[in-house]
Order: sequence, then structure tokens, then C-alpha cells
Amino acid sequence: MIDPDMRNAVFHLHQEGMSLREISRCLHLSRNAVRAIVRQQGKVVRKEREDKIQIDPELLERLYRECDGWLQRVHEKLVEEQGIQVGYSTLTRMLRDLELGRCQPVRCDRVPDEPGAEMQHDTSPYQVKLSGQRTKLIASLLYLRYSKRRYLKFYRAFQRFVMKCFLHEALMFWGYSAPRCIIDNTNLARLRGSGRQAVIVPEMVSFAERYGFQFVCHELQHCDRKADGACYTSFVSWGAWSPMRRGSDSFRPWHFSGFCSPRGS
Repeated sequence: MIDPDMRNAVFHLHQEGMSLREISRCLHLSRNAVRAIVRQQGKVVRKEREDKIQIDPELLERLYRECDGWLQRVHEKLVEEQGIQVGYSTLTRMLRDLELGRCQPVRCDRVPDEPGAEMQHDTSPYQVKLSGQRTKLIASLLYLRYSKRRYLKFYRAFQRFVMKCFLHEALMFWGYSAPRCIIDNTNLARLRGSGRQAVIVPEMVSFAERYGFQFVCHELQHCDRKADGACYTSFVSWGAWSPMRRGSDSFRPWHFSGFCSPRGS
């Protein structure tokens, strides 16, 4: 692809009387390229691709409905019944252009965004180098919706007792507890069931009552229900944290208390 500046130079040199051979030698272009540029007066000619085979969109929609979305059968009907020789890849592209067979993304849930009404807890595994060795860490994050306040801490291992310690530290640091804490369907706080039918471990129910909230499991396949907290840990900069002391089991927490600006600011 010859850039527009080069094409303009070729055309201006030709207008000044320089021969095609001299232009080709000076600008290191082939003589055919120079000749084509002069013929086009230095302008970039863009050719829009046109399908060699034109198929009526109404015909495609009708066949798609008759075949219940089975693309191979649509292709067979076009070739055998309509006598249209079209490649399978071309057919699928035409159907995509008509937005046939494309599943529209559906929200997993819609929840009112009320100030202080909900917090979300999530854990994510990481592998980092500590003293030259790759070590697995667990990031535990508590996220307060609406204000986007966060409390993040790293652990070598994460279990039920550690979860209670983490929540205690986070809520004491915030000085506030939302009435509802969204969690996933792991066994840290869930005894059995899932989603709205989940039964929380009595130990964790008693713990939550002391702080004035209750655990709520999101529905299966609704992991985006707490995506605000889950996605944030992907943007953590590893250079900003360090072990509290040599050989410790936990790492210095990050207190994201500066994200409490009003909505829209």
C-alpha cells in the first residue's frame, strides 16, 4: 500500500515533466505502480467489495426459519432447491449481517443501586514470585457498592476462620456494615444449596448477625452479580504491597477508602 504523500509526490513530479522511468528510479517504485498512480491522479481509489452472489434477505430469513436455524440445511436448500451456488462461509457471513442466529447478551440480574445497601465479597488466586520462588496467594476483597469503597488483603491460605477475621478487620476499618453481603456458592459460608435456596453455615449466620448483615449467595451462572469486586483485583499493582514480616501468613492490607466520591463526580 503506497501512502498518500508518496502518491502525491509521484503525480506532482509527473506534472512537472519528469518521465515515468525517472520517477520510478528516484522513488524506488515499480514503473507499473507509477503508471497507475498517474492514471489515478495521485488519489487513493478505494474499491468496496461487492458480493458476486446476491441473495434476497427475505429468502434467507424464510429458509432460516424453516430450517430452525440449522445453517447446514439452509445451505443445502439454497444449492439444491434454489440453484444458488454459494460457499458455506459466505452464507454464514450473510446471516451474521442479518443478525440471524446471534444470541443477544442477557443481564444476569438487575439490582437497585442503593447507597450502603449491599457489599460484595470475593476471592481470587494469584501466583507471584517471593524470594525468587513462585508462590500462590489468595486475594480477598470486600467491596461496598455505590460508594465503591474497597478493602483488599492477601493470604497464603484462605478458609472459614480467616474469612471471619478478614471481614472483622474490613468492617472495623470502615466503621460500617451493609445489611447484605453477596458471596459466591463456595463452601466458605454456604452449607448446602445454591442461590436463593442456599443454606448458610450456622456459624457464619451467627457471625453475620453480630455485625448486622446477612450472607446472600448469587444464583448459579450469575457470577457477574458481584463482578464489581471480582474484576477489580485484576488491576492490582504488585509493587505496592509487601509482607508485614518475614514468614508471615498474611500480607499488608490495602485500604481503598479514597473511592468514596459522590456518584457522577
